Amino acid sequence: MEQIKKELTDMLNEALKLEHAARIQYLAHAEMVNGLYSEKIIERLKEIASDEEKHEAKFRALIGDYLQGEPVMSLAATHRAGEVAEILTVNIKGEKDAIDFYKTIYQKVAANKAALPYEYETLEHEIRHVIMDEQEHVSELQRLLGR
Repeated sequence: MEQIKKELTDMLNEALKLEHAARIQYLAHAEMVNGLYSEKIIERLKEIASDEEKHEAKFRALIGDYLQGEPVMSLAATHRAGEVAEILTVNIKGEKDAIDFYKTIYQKVAANKAALPYEYETLEHEIRHVIMDEQEHVSELQRLLGR
C-alpha cells in the first residue's frame, strides 16, 4: 500500500508542476493578446488560469491530505507564443498533454482501488473532475481558434 501511495504522490507532483506552469503560461499569454475580439480571449485565458489554480489546490490536497506526501513547489516548462492563433494552439497542445497524463494517473488509481480503501473515492473523483475541466478547456480554446 505504501508503494502505490508513493507512486501516486510522484505522479500527482508531476501533475502539480504542469498546473503551476499552465497557470503562469495562461496569465502571461493573456497579457500578449491584442486586436479584434481580444477582450473575450483575454477574459477566457484568465478564467482558465483560475481553473488551473483550483487544480493545483486539488492536487496539493490529494498529495498532502490523502497520500501523506509533500507537494512540490516547482513548475514544468512553459511555452512562449506570440500571435493569438499560436497562443491558442500551444495551449490546446498543453491541455491535451495534461489530459493524457492525468488519464494515466486515473488508471493507476482505478487499478489500485483495493490498496486505497480510505482514499480511492476522493482520488478517483478529483482526478476525474480535473480531466473533465481540461477537456472543457480544449473545447473552448478550439472554439476561440475557429475549429
